[in-house]
Amino acid sequence: MVRVDKWLWAARFFKTRSAAQEAIDGGRIRLDDDRVKRARTLAVGDRLTIHIGAYEWIVTVRALSDRRGPATVARTLYEEDPASVARRQEQIERRKAFGHPGAERDGRPTKRDRRQLERWQHRQDGND
Repeated sequence: MVRVDKWLWAARFFKTRSAAQEAIDGGRIRLDDDRVKRARTLAVGDRLTIHIGAYEWIVTVRALSDRRGPATVARTLYEEDPASVARRQEQIERRKAFGHPGAERDGRPTKRDRRQLERWQHRQDGND
């Protein structure tokens, strides 16, 4: 038996155990559709729903480990639901299609950008 926070860290869903604990406390980790506490022990066959950012993983625990190893070993600790994989791939494709909102602008605005913004704000105030 392994604690949920240790297993999430060992399976490489989170970089640190404290990040895994924060996710559990924040309700972003569910065990069989119920909120879970960080000290809850996992068993093989348990089904976890993991929310990280905009993505959701639905995984079944296949092996237990409280040690963080290479990524190839970490992938053997769980099996992801095929519907979860498809949904996440669709989200990734959708994000790639629309691009990042601030991708065309890098860093601070230029003097030209600032002047355009000031003109636009001036017009919005009704001072054509």
